[in-house]
Amino acid sequence: MNDLVPASDNVHYAIMTINTAHLADGTKQKYRRVVLRYLADGGLLTDPDQLATYAAGLPASGRAHLKAAVKLWSTAMIDRAKGAATPENVNAVQATIYRFEALQTAVSAPSPKGEKAHVWLTRSEVMQLMDIASASENQAQRDRLALGLLVGAGLRRNEAVNLTFEDVTMQAVNGRFRTVLNITGKGSKNRVVPISDKLGSMLDTWGAAVGGAGLVLRSVDKGGNIGAGLSAAGLFEIVRGNGRLLANRIPDEKRAGQLAKLAPHDLRRTYAQIGYESGVPITQISKLLGHASVSTTQRYLNLALDLETTISDFVPV
Repeated sequence: MNDLVPASDNVHYAIMTINTAHLADGTKQKYRRVVLRYLADGGLLTDPDQLATYAAGLPASGRAHLKAAVKLWSTAMIDRAKGAATPENVNAVQATIYRFEALQTAVSAPSPKGEKAHVWLTRSEVMQLMDIASASENQAQRDRLALGLLVGAGLRRNEAVNLTFEDVTMQAVNGRFRTVLNITGKGSKNRVVPISDKLGSMLDTWGAAVGGAGLVLRSVDKGGNIGAGLSAAGLFEIVRGNGRLLANRIPDEKRAGQLAKLAPHDLRRTYAQIGYESGVPITQISKLLGHASVSTTQRYLNLALDLETTISDFVPV
């Protein structure tokens, strides 16, 4: 692609990334198989158009495996490029990142019939989205926290706007204390959602500004004055507005168009997807999201049922 990532490294690094991922051996085998078949057909791992064309001819399970494998590898390559960044090559690094992000969106996993298309953000896009709302003013602080609760805790829109500071507690986990959110979700079902120290710190900072009691998310007028609770519609506008700002940073027109229509539930889905790609079991993700069924979580992850290999293959009957 460029001198930062030699082309000769692509195949080796892709397979190595799959081999060292925290995934089940069977999953790694599927990822390797679909990548090697693509390469055997003359495909280039760095060509998003070739990837998209090849993927369109695959069955649903093969397309899902290819998408996951490409995302796994390209994310590792993005991290590798960032590690090589210097003040002198920052523009080249950013160009490399954009190219690899284009690969991540090249393969479209099949959407269930009748459902609208959804947007899953890459890790880099999440970082850029949060960076957009990084100013110190009250509105920017509120927006950043609102986005963080959706993409960093996987909350539903109504759960986020109804969250109170009294719902935020500390729990002892493996010898240290961790911030957790006590969420009352659909059907008045309760769940506990641990959050990162960074998101916990954002809650503390915002709490100091608004008194640390009552509703977490508040309205903020144009003068920066903090008011009453934020409505669900207001939260939607925060996400949509920051999504448009993110779209302005993306050179790929198709991807920019998707991000310009960003919705709160897309951030919740991104939370689930990043968790799954990082090796969090789907049953754990389902509990964190408050889903009644793992099948619902599967749709969030856009996973297709794999008919080629099933649990029954490994049961000695």
